[in-house]
Amino acid sequence: MKTCVFCDIAAGQAPAVILRQWPDALAIRPRSGGVNNGHVIVIPRVHAEDAGTNPDVTAAVMHRAAELMTNLPAANLITSKGAAATQSVQHLHVHVVPREAGDGLPLPWTPQHAARAADAQNGATP
Repeated sequence: MKTCVFCDIAAGQAPAVILRQWPDALAIRPRSGGVNNGHVIVIPRVHAEDAGTNPDVTAAVMHRAAELMTNLPAANLITSKGAAATQSVQHLHVHVVPREAGDGLPLPWTPQHAARAADAQNGATP
């Protein structure tokens, strides 16, 4: 297996801003800072390639992500499986993205995404 950055983070061998730890998972800040304030990534401490690899590991990670969401009035819980679904790191990870009305963060199935795409096509800046 190639080196896995999330495995390295879980083993304490790569830098990360760790926001919360459990015996089975870590909550880290995205290296880029995230798509908005409060964006967190939850990763298992063991390697699982994606959400379909090991249902028990996926369930544990989702449980930890749900714990982080308890005090958020609105949030997205996002994971991907495979490159065609935009998975860029081949280690299960779940994004917890706090949301608020009018935050302008488009998701592919929302009207905001269609509006942003139309603006881009017409040369407008988002």
